[in-house]
Amino acid sequence: MSQSFLLGMNAKIYQDVAGTASPANEMANVKDVSLSLEAGEADVTTRANQGWRATAPTLRECTAEFEMLWQPGDAGFEAVKTAFLSAGTIALAILTGDKAASGTEGPIGDFSITNFSRNEPLEEGVTVSVTAKLAVFSEWLEVA
Repeated sequence: MSQSFLLGMNAKIYQDVAGTASPANEMANVKDVSLSLEAGEADVTTRANQGWRATAPTLRECTAEFEMLWQPGDAGFEAVKTAFLSAGTIALAILTGDKAASGTEGPIGDFSITNFSRNEPLEEGVTVSVTAKLAVFSEWLEVA
């Protein structure tokens, strides 16, 4: 029986050096992920629109927010930390599944790390909250 829904635990984030068209390194140290895709708005209202405001989408934005365990030495952790500390970018693929699996989709591009905040709850592992904002769009991957 085929699955008619996706589970977050099966989603994947891959990372690589900026400019890589297909990031190859899975970031297994990632916990909860939120991917926000939004567009700006332009008011294109005319008198011919019978008193209704008309809106057209303009520039799109892509922001990924995720949690990672604070693990110095972990390749993904170090790559994200380096991108943040150097004000550089990192290639990310934020996908609904394995990058080779049928039905997987999501954005690929170079992302700027704009938040790298450490969380130290008393009874949990130390984590880092990461915000990655798209700097260079490569593609929207859709695996057939």
